[in-house]
Amino acid sequence: MKFTICQASRQGPRKYNQDRVAYSYSKEALLVVVADGLGGYRHGEIAAQLAVKTLTESFQRLALPILTNPFKFLSEHIIQVHNAIDSHTATNDLLEAPRTTIVVAIVQHDKLYCAHAGDSRLYHVRDGKLLYRTEDHSQIQMMFRKGLISKAEMATHPERNKIYNCLGGEIPPQVDMAQARVLRDGDTVLLCTDGLWSLVNEVEMAEILRNGPVTDTVPVLLDLAESRADQGGDNMSVIAFNWGGKAYGELSVSTATMPLDIITTIINPPSHSQEAHGEMADAIPDLSDEEIESAIAEIQAAIKKVRI
Repeated sequence: MKFTICQASRQGPRKYNQDRVAYSYSKEALLVVVADGLGGYRHGEIAAQLAVKTLTESFQRLALPILTNPFKFLSEHIIQVHNAIDSHTATNDLLEAPRTTIVVAIVQHDKLYCAHAGDSRLYHVRDGKLLYRTEDHSQIQMMFRKGLISKAEMATHPERNKIYNCLGGEIPPQVDMAQARVLRDGDTVLLCTDGLWSLVNEVEMAEILRNGPVTDTVPVLLDLAESRADQGGDNMSVIAFNWGGKAYGELSVSTATMPLDIITTIINPPSHSQEAHGEMADAIPDLSDEEIESAIAEIQAAIKKVRI
């Protein structure tokens, strides 16, 4: 198995970063996950961090070296995150549940499996052309599907930032599963939060991704998004990979000599401003990284008691 991968998260104009991205791979399988903690609810970063940690840790435990049923894994473990968030909410008498979107991809045997809840997206690109992307669980996407608004109106509609499906909250999430897709050598798969895709359209994205390995093109995408962001913008997070090693052999990860019982996991930490002081310091969330990890450890301890 060969791939070239890049992940990054930028704070953008927001005062803190609630996005989380991660990937994990065994000798014969790769998992990639992006979560966007919802800023309209307290401690969305807890929900997002829990999502990426739960998915990667479950993958580490079960993908030795492949998952028996990728769709079953996605469905069960995404719901597990939702239930864990709600259990944490009830146990701690929180006024509202932390919430997050999620989009996850698994690749094994040259097949791409994808699931999502919310408006974080997956794109599958080949030779500069978009072959597939997930459909947002948003109010404007639903309105567009019903013919109530045009595609042009979607970008400026006042409801454009509202979603109706996520992890956390009273309503169980709808986990959408895409049909398994065959990957070819040189294909690019990109997962991102709405902070990126709302500022870079899919035609631009596909064109930029064809210009080199993701280690070069992902920073270009983020730079472009940041150049267009205003003060009402969002965090911008992305993880993308080129499948196969034909085009970018020197940069590719190869698992050819990797032992069957070894898993590698990389979780991208949030990137806060290097000069957080004065008014900015006052705006940083009231949970420290240690407090977030403590809350997640508490939730995960509860998960282990009912582990699937």
